[in-house]
Amino acid sequence: MPDGIKILVKNKKARHDFFIEDTLETGIALAGTEVKSVRLGKANIRDAYAAVKNGEVYMYNMHISPYEKGNVYNRDPLRERKLLLHRSEIKRLIGATKEKGYALIPTAVYLKRGIVKVELALAKGKKLYDKRADIARRDANRDMHRRLREHNR
Repeated sequence: MPDGIKILVKNKKARHDFFIEDTLETGIALAGTEVKSVRLGKANIRDAYAAVKNGEVYMYNMHISPYEKGNVYNRDPLRERKLLLHRSEIKRLIGATKEKGYALIPTAVYLKRGIVKVELALAKGKKLYDKRADIARRDANRDMHRRLREHNR
């Protein structure tokens, strides 16, 4: 990530479970106490996904823990949250998710110039054999690097 960006939450499982085709930066509509909680890193996007509903994009299953000092201003931790996108981007996402069978998966939540942003990925689900192939490839690379290090000693 470029300078001036602080990553708050990362979805590590996304790259394991999906083929990431494209990513885009979106804003997210949050309440004040939710922003404070996210800034403290008290959010979870592991099971989160986005979907288009009535021409707008919403994020579901993003858990933001209630802010400790927020008392009556706290919102439901799992409520749906609106993602802020341009109309042309929404139309492109509608086409991709309907026709090609892609899913919208958040891969990171970060601060950019003091504003909370979400990195949304256009992703296609991996099959079990794809995951196994990735693990085998990673193990082979690790083994190769280990042998090269031992050989160079």
